[in-house]
Amino acid sequence: MTRDSMDSKKAITPILATLLLVVIAVAAIAVTYAWVMMYMTSGQNQAGVLLNKDAVNWLAGPPEKIVLYVRNTGISDATIDAVYVGTSRSNLALQANVTYDPYSKIVSRDGGTTTITFNYNWTPQTTYYFRVVPRVGAPAEFQELAQ
Repeated sequence: MTRDSMDSKKAITPILATLLLVVIAVAAIAVTYAWVMMYMTSGQNQAGVLLNKDAVNWLAGPPEKIVLYVRNTGISDATIDAVYVGTSRSNLALQANVTYDPYSKIVSRDGGTTTITFNYNWTPQTTYYFRVVPRVGAPAEFQELAQ
């Protein structure tokens, strides 16, 4: 081979390396953009629902009942999916036969409230832990001393 043909083959390698670096950089930018957009979208949905405890009433029985008053201070309506209660954070039990007012389980945005009522054998002067789980967003977790 002549010297001229050797030089032309060596010149192809830097061009391919440059093109490969550009393709890798564009792919990295696309992946980063997709991740950031997914993170921002899920963050906006979660921030839209913000449940807080207003009050807890302990109704003597039989049957004994607990009434929770929950307020949504977020910017989106919240739909309650589940209510848990227990004597510690680690032994919360899902409550069945829960009634809601309004019946739709929807807590309207900007300060709307709902009343959650369920049967539960509670003991006075015992601390109970609650978790109210909305369909979208973070659950409301709080504790209350039974009166």
